[in-house]
Amino acid sequence: MRDILDLHTHTVASGHAYNTMAEMIHTAREKGLEVYGITEHAPGMPGSCHEFYFHNLKVVNRQHGEMELLLGVELNILDEKGTVDLDEPYLGKMDVTIASLHTPCTDPGSREWNTQCLIQAMKNPHVNIIGHPDDGRYPLDYTAVVQAAKEYHTLLEINNNSLNPKGFRQNARENDLELLRLCKKYQVPVILGSDAHYEQDILNHDLALQILDEADFPEILVVNTDRKKLYPYINKYSS
Repeated sequence: MRDILDLHTHTVASGHAYNTMAEMIHTAREKGLEVYGITEHAPGMPGSCHEFYFHNLKVVNRQHGEMELLLGVELNILDEKGTVDLDEPYLGKMDVTIASLHTPCTDPGSREWNTQCLIQAMKNPHVNIIGHPDDGRYPLDYTAVVQAAKEYHTLLEINNNSLNPKGFRQNARENDLELLRLCKKYQVPVILGSDAHYEQDILNHDLALQILDEADFPEILVVNTDRKKLYPYINKYSS
């Protein structure tokens, strides 16, 4: 499968990653990406950057040779109202946004509560992608999540890090298979994300691609194959 983009990556600015922005961009170009995204953790994540960091992203060149750079944020979903930890005017100025549940910021709740966290976040017009919705520590009603993604025009991520046996997310493989089954049923696109915190993991979608094959998931519903599939979903081009 043609795979030309990776939007879920982090630099040292996120506090627990290991390369600079310049190093990550260099490696992304070497790997031949057409679109590369850096989505630093929002201020609610311990050790991450201040909201001023996101305000100042305007100074960074978005074109690097033939590769387009998208700069944005991985938001923390804080409650069942879909509250996130970056406010306007910063949020609307991001090229791309991912919204995720993270245990340092939000304790897992009931299946219904966790599901509402995601659905209410999707209602925010500036939320583009739901990050790693496969973490079994946050049980979800996947039918409701997939139907909401279709209604609110939000991408669901298949996160390569979640599938890493050395990782800490639970039951990701089983949850991804169920998510993909429902996305295929309701014709909801997905996006593959490396969740790279180190430069060599950029575009590492190996485990995600394996789960797509196992689910017999149609390539037409994977936005990574063509930037034209991505653009209608992200702030930079959809607003």
